[in-house]
Parts: sequence; C-alpha cells; structure tokens
Amino acid sequence: MKKMILLFVSILMLFGAAGCDPTDENKKIECNSNQTLVGDTCVDDEITCIPGWVEVNGTCEEPYYEYGGTSVVLNGSQIIVDGEPFYIKGVCWNPVTKGESHPGGLDYLGTVEEDARLMREAGINVVRTYAPIIDNDVLDVLYENGIYVINTVYSNGGSSVTSASSYVNMVKDHPAILMWSIGNEWNYNGLYNDMTFNEAKDRVNEVAALIQDIDIYHPVATVYGHVPTGATINDMPDIDIWGLNMYSGLTFGSVFDVWEMTSYKPMFIAEYGADAWNTSTGQLDEDAQAEATRILTELIMENSSVLDSDNVSIGGTIFEFTDEWWKDGSGTLDTHDNGGSAPGSGPYPDNVFNEEYWGILDIDRNPRPAYYALQELFTSED
Repeated sequence: MKKMILLFVSILMLFGAAGCDPTDENKKIECNSNQTLVGDTCVDDEITCIPGWVEVNGTCEEPYYEYGGTSVVLNGSQIIVDGEPFYIKGVCWNPVTKGESHPGGLDYLGTVEEDARLMREAGINVVRTYAPIIDNDVLDVLYENGIYVINTVYSNGGSSVTSASSYVNMVKDHPAILMWSIGNEWNYNGLYNDMTFNEAKDRVNEVAALIQDIDIYHPVATVYGHVPTGATINDMPDIDIWGLNMYSGLTFGSVFDVWEMTSYKPMFIAEYGADAWNTSTGQLDEDAQAEATRILTELIMENSSVLDSDNVSIGGTIFEFTDEWWKDGSGTLDTHDNGGSAPGSGPYPDNVFNEEYWGILDIDRNPRPAYYALQELFTSED
C-alpha cells in the first residue's frame, strides 16, 4: 500500500512540473523580426521586395549579377577604362541617310561597317550619339574597331522617363558602352519640348537617378550649352560627367580654367569644330574647317587629364562625322542646302552655323581636309 501511495505522489509531482506551473500562462512566445504571432504559433510575414530584388530566406536581396562589360570608373578628373586613364578622341555620329530626317532616317546598321573603319583609321576611339544605339550588332562592329559609345538614351522631354531605363537595360552589358548621356544642350532647347530651364533640369535629374539605380557600372553624363553654374552642377548630383557644347571661333576662351574653379567632376567638350561652308564667300571652305579642327582639337588635348591629372578635360567629340542633308529647314531632304543661322558668335570663319556642312566627311563618305587634320593629331598620340 505504501508503494502505491508513493507512486501516486510521484505522478502528481511529474504532471505539476510539466504543465501545472501557475506562472506558465504569463510566459510570452518570442517570434523573429520577420514573423508574427498567430495564437501560439510564429508565422512568417509576407515579404514585399523592391522591383528587381528577390526574397531569400525571409529577406530581400539584390540578385546576383555578373557584369560582362567594360570597366569604367572615375578618379577625380580622370575616367579610367579597364584600369587605365582614358582620353576621348571622339566624334559626334548621327548617320541620317539622303532623303531622310532625324530620327527616322538614322541608319546605324547600314553605315557602321564603313564608318567604323574610317573612324579607326583616323584614330577615333569614341562616338557620341543623339539617339540610343540598342542594336548589339552595331555595338559589336564599333567595339571590334576599338570604338566606345557615349550612348544618348534620353533627349526629348516628351518621352517617358522609363524609356531611358529600357534602353539602358538592353545594352548595359555590352563592352562598347562607355557612358550614358542625357539631353543635348537642354538649357537652350528645353529638351526639345518647350520646357522651362527648371523643368528640363528636374527631368534630367529624374532620368539620371533612374539610370543610377539600374546600372552601377557606367557613369551618367549630360550635355550642356556652354558652362553651367556651380549651383546647377550642385543641383544635379546624379550627373557624373558634364559635356559642354562650345562654339566660339578658334578658341574655347577660359572654359578650362572656369571649370576647374567650378567643379571637381570630369568634363569633355561634347561639340566643337566648324562647318565647311563659308557664308562670307558663298562657297566651300574646307581649309578653314580643317584649320579650326586642328587648332581646337589641340587645345582640348593640351588640357587632357591623361596628360596631367590636374587638368580637367577627358577629351572631346567633334561635330560631326558626316554631313546631314535634312537640317536646313528652308531646303529639301534630298539636296545639299547651305542655309544657316547667325546668332552673333559661332564657328570659324563666318560665325554662321551652316547646318548641312558640318561633316569631316561628306554624306558619301568622302573625307574632307578636316578628317586628315584630326587623323594626324589622333594617330600621332598612339
């Protein structure tokens, strides 16, 4: 009998220790930070990640991405390409065919083989576009000829901001891409959409921020007419590089000194040069165009940050590779017209912008003396 009583007491003590502690009901169940307590069970929270990221074990992570393009980084006033300081020996390239206009008449694919060969032979290593190149076949040919691309992915304020991100995503892994560019002297033309200065600036900022979010491997540039103020530069933190369009005869004035005092960011001369028509004489003046090409290119080269890291310029892209026959609004698309505008200052020797004569080659790819002047300067550096 005594044994049975002891056994009964032992059983009661066991149950008391296991589940009859009156303090148990006050104990709280602790869940992880990404869980919610439902009844007495911890349930994983539903994870919502930002676009492009993925959920991994209850957290949002950027997906693994193996970059296949060229290494492009900035170091002070220098641009470093595949580990070496890089100097832009560039040209603006907008190959619109005879009888067509921009942008519908652009023929990158049909012209790239011949144009890239002529560029390579002239020592040109960069093209700057006015509309995006999104054809990998075109980029392949350029890269095979040692030519990188300043790819303009947004120029018209009537386009959606997301159009730029679409273009970037299409070709951001291609090794021919040097940088992205937004706008062309938008401070003058309001992004070709009648925007005020501040509206255009805000739109460029919006596009730049979007590109920075989707591509960390390439710098973002914008092209400005002349020199922006320090306040404008400071208002645009997502712009890594500034391109300046400059037309003032046979000089750039004090632009390099002004830039050094204004910004630490790299800059390049995005448009410069002279057209081949002399309004003063009413005839072709290819020698004057060649003279301007030589003098202005030498000035840019003298201020190269590759030559001296204290210099501010990473190079220039001369305007332009071939003539475009659509640009004189008073003419026709299938004739070579010599109309132009004279704002008071401009290209050597007549201060008149004769829009259909800017090519260092004519539209049939016949080189002008300016082509050979550029070739002499660019190939002597190799």
